[in-house]
Amino acid sequence: MDRQQISRIAHADHPIAVPLDDDSVRRLLARGVPRGDARVLDLGCGGGEWLLRALAEHPRLTAEGVDTSETALAHAEEAAARLGVRDRLVLHREDATRFTAPHRFDLVLCVGSTHAFGGLPATLAAAREHLAPGGRVLVGDGYWESEPSAEAVEMLGDLTDLPTTLDRVVADGWTPVGGHVSTRGELDDYEWSWTGSLASWALDHPTDPDSAQALEAATTHREQWLRVYRDSMGFLCLVLRPTSD
Repeated sequence: MDRQQISRIAHADHPIAVPLDDDSVRRLLARGVPRGDARVLDLGCGGGEWLLRALAEHPRLTAEGVDTSETALAHAEEAAARLGVRDRLVLHREDATRFTAPHRFDLVLCVGSTHAFGGLPATLAAAREHLAPGGRVLVGDGYWESEPSAEAVEMLGDLTDLPTTLDRVVADGWTPVGGHVSTRGELDDYEWSWTGSLASWALDHPTDPDSAQALEAATTHREQWLRVYRDSMGFLCLVLRPTSD
């Protein structure tokens, strides 16, 4: 069982692959989509859940998603067909860091995928290259809510605290026009769903050759969450506009 398959099963009951509830997602999209006929790009779209929700909400919106996972993109395509929005969605199977398009986008998303670019600053630099004049970026990344352990830093990377994160974003030429800090409830619900969905699948498929690996992955993840980063990591989403185009 590879990481993509583990992630697919773990997110079965929480298709937004970050610690946000449905209302938070709705409010962030409402703030991020500048108008009903916007062109939207998701860098690291996974199963396309953000794009599917935006397309369902705005009948004239068009969207493009970029991801390396064939399975995730197939899921996005199937879901779009069920929702009746397939004709307004273009999917690209490629590395988001190398993606180019002949046009710019009114909203560029990268929520929970900043690691693909090497962190938040590099993600914002890439998003800027795709952004149309007057456009917005919706980005989501972790931050340190309290002093992390060395193990947490090794596991999650070189994050900063919330004020420093905002200072760096502003210094890089961006102005926040919206945002959301995930609540403790959102953070815990996400982790319980991730580990619970994967563990349930393992218990429901005891004869599957991947069952033991899935249960071990759920157990390991739960231990890391509870013992390594639960008390130190938060999650931040920002809606940003360039301070000067």
